Amino acid sequence: MNGLRVIPTWRHGQERLYVCLTDGRNVAWYDREAARVNLLSEERREDVLDALGPFLTGPVTVGPPPVPTPAELARLTLHPDDDLAPNRPGEALMIDLDRDPGPARRLRPDPRRRALAAEQAVGEALDHLEGAGWHTLHSIPLPGGDRVHHLLIGPGGIFALRSLHARKQRVLVADPMVTVGRREPYPLLRRVRADADRASYALTAEVHAVLAVAGPAELDVLAPLREVRVLQDTDLSSLARLGGVLKPADVEALHAMARDRHTWLRT
Repeated sequence: MNGLRVIPTWRHGQERLYVCLTDGRNVAWYDREAARVNLLSEERREDVLDALGPFLTGPVTVGPPPVPTPAELARLTLHPDDDLAPNRPGEALMIDLDRDPGPARRLRPDPRRRALAAEQAVGEALDHLEGAGWHTLHSIPLPGGDRVHHLLIGPGGIFALRSLHARKQRVLVADPMVTVGRREPYPLLRRVRADADRASYALTAEVHAVLAVAGPAELDVLAPLREVRVLQDTDLSSLARLGGVLKPADVEALHAMARDRHTWLRT
């Protein structure tokens, strides 16, 4: 026995195996996707490889961790209170509901809970794109009390998404109006474009507008739309097929910038 333990961790569907001393300190980690064992101590090389032996799935590169990129350094120096990456889909709504859950009995469902369900459905679909060169951020606060529901950054560009709850209802889109069920039409596409414009200003990069409709019975778009996409939550994976816009280094740099709360204060 060499006194080392292997502890698996998961994030966004990716597994990383940490090799730890008995006191919990890390001496190495194995990144399966990169087929690389990162050593913090060259002296423990043989012990680390021995501990990882049952977990290695093929040839691996062994060596010290790669030098952090500027984007990684920016992330490492970001104060936890200013890091938006841990935000869950619908984070702001969850906080609001915790503070003020409303009456126990209501004649009608709380619209905040419907909105939360939509953001969670859309957020879950977007989070499935993580690990394929894409990053997602949720519930990004903006000055004035508004927020970007979701931000998707990857090879195909940057997308600001607004969620819309429409479970088992027909949705009719006639730019800029959106009608859900029997409700009055509302110029929602103006808000969707405004979200993208503010994100573009904050990130100094082109941001595409997307209305993500959660659970509709039917979605009808009456005419081609200007500078906005309308997609069901079940079709959001189609965005991952887009590419050729941003290089990996640009994706990482923009993600590091977008996750910093201070980036959005100037919008």
